[in-house]
Formats: sequence, structure tokens, C-alpha cells
Amino acid sequence: MKSILLLIVFVFSSFQLASAENSFVSEIESSHKKEQFLSKKAVSFDMDIFFGGNQAFKGKVTMLTDSTKIRMDMKDGVSLIYDGEKVYQTPSDAKVERARFGIFTWSYFFLFPYKLDDPGTIWQDYEDNKLNGKTYKTQKLTFDKGIGDSPEDWYIVYADPNSNVIRYSAYIVTFLQSKEEAEKDPHAIEYSKYKEVDGIPISTRWEFWGWREDKGLTDNLGYADLTNIEFVDVEPGFFSKPENSKIVE
Repeated sequence: MKSILLLIVFVFSSFQLASAENSFVSEIESSHKKEQFLSKKAVSFDMDIFFGGNQAFKGKVTMLTDSTKIRMDMKDGVSLIYDGEKVYQTPSDAKVERARFGIFTWSYFFLFPYKLDDPGTIWQDYEDNKLNGKTYKTQKLTFDKGIGDSPEDWYIVYADPNSNVIRYSAYIVTFLQSKEEAEKDPHAIEYSKYKEVDGIPISTRWEFWGWREDKGLTDNLGYADLTNIEFVDVEPGFFSKPENSKIVE
């Protein structure tokens, strides 16, 4: 009986610790109006991304707010569609580099404030709360094995100490490379120029930076501008497999 009571106390204490740690997440979600965001069916916006001196994307993104379906329509007539199970590209003969990476990465960066407590997310303290001379609220995010395409990715989130909105997130990209290789070149995304859309604060400017644990932000790597952000209804079949398409692995 004594051992069972000790076990109960341990589990309860662990639960309390996890809840305390999650206050960081809950404050961010509250500031980003997560419940209000998820009450909307879908969101769309035009996006122009330059990274490493090249245009990485130009077109319109439409997705369900719960991230289960995504569509990216590019200005050159190529579309990428995630129907909840598979990613399709149309036309099938178009040459799109890192298509699967693109449809999931850019949409994840947009939805990031609303996905902090997704199943498989693991949070831990990150004591260095200064970034280039300014103080933020910080924690580190990792993932359980088998979560998404790149479960070894990690993020260090810097939240504004007053408003609790996300200002920066350092991260690594393990897509098509090992964690060891990715950690040689970590990046950071800066969320700025927040604009309220139906009362929900959304960053309309992303800056991409090099990032080092001992130096903070280093070189500017690129940017993204988001315009014409609106919550929308979508027609049936909008996220369905299109004709003249192929599966993107």
C-alpha cells in the first residue's frame, strides 16, 4: 500500500510539474487567440518568400486552421495539395524542388503559435533568455519519435515578456539530413509586423536568420511577406487530388 501511495504522489507531482511548465505555452496560446483561430474553418494568404538569395515561394496558401489539409497555388501555375493523407503536385511533370518540405514547413511556420501543445510535443526549460541583448521568455520544444516527417527537429521559442506573442524561434531542419548535420547550421525565424485579422494577431513579416547558441542571431538569410490574410470557406473538393497530378514522397 505504501508503495502505491508513493507512486500516486510521484505521478501527481509529475503532473503538477508538467502543468507548471505548460504555463509558458498557455500564455502564448492565449495571446495568439488560439481558440478564436481554431473556431475558423480555413485561412488563406498570399506569401512571397526569399531564402538564401532565391525566391523559395510566391503564391497563395490556403489551409484548414487545424492543419489537416493544405493547398499552395504558385504564381507559375503549379499547385501542391495535402489532402490529409498524401501530398500531390500538379501538373505532374512540373519541376518543384523539395516540394514536400515546402508545403509542410511554410504552413507550420504560419501555424506555429497554434500547434505548441500538439500530441508528441515535449517542452523543457531553456535558461538563456537573452537574444541579442534583449530578454524574452524562453523554452525548448522537441518531439516524440515518429512525430511528423522530421521528429528530430527542435525549436527554441522566444516570447515577448509583456505581450507573450512569439518574437523568435530558433530551429534546426533535419529533413533529408541527420540531426548532427542540422545542428551545424541552426536558423531562427523572427515574427514581426503583427496585424490583427478578425481580432487575431498574425505576423505579416518573417525574417530568417542564422543562429548560434553562444552568439544569438547572426547573418540575415531571407524574409517572407504575408498579405491578403483572411479567414475563408472552401468549396468541397478544394483539397482533393487534382487531375494530372502525382504523389510527392
